[in-house]
Amino acid sequence: MTKKILIVEDEQAFHDLYRAILEGEGYDLIFAYDGDEALLKLEEIKPDLIILDILMDMITGDTFFLHLKGMPDFENTPVIIISAFSQKDYKNLKKIDPDLVHIEKPYLTKDLLLEEVNKKLRL
Repeated sequence: MTKKILIVEDEQAFHDLYRAILEGEGYDLIFAYDGDEALLKLEEIKPDLIILDILMDMITGDTFFLHLKGMPDFENTPVIIISAFSQKDYKNLKKIDPDLVHIEKPYLTKDLLLEEVNKKLRL
């Protein structure tokens, strides 16, 4: 069964980048441009993994993350945060989900993203 990844990111350039990296790996990619849209898509698609930006309009990534972890159907859904913000800025999120992965955008590479996605999806 194809693994579904919900990508929550407000910048089209990053949608294009994630598509270029992950599409050829056989994942079903679903895109949302903000936390509101992502919340609407959650129930519909039941993602196996969420890639999440922090700084977005409306519901920010950290607010979306906190809401997600409070939902029984999604509290165990793995999340990879990819943000321009430093990991230390969001260390409290690791207290909620010790398995949370945070990648700083300046250090994002194809190999790193694939490695983390595959680890989270146990491939």
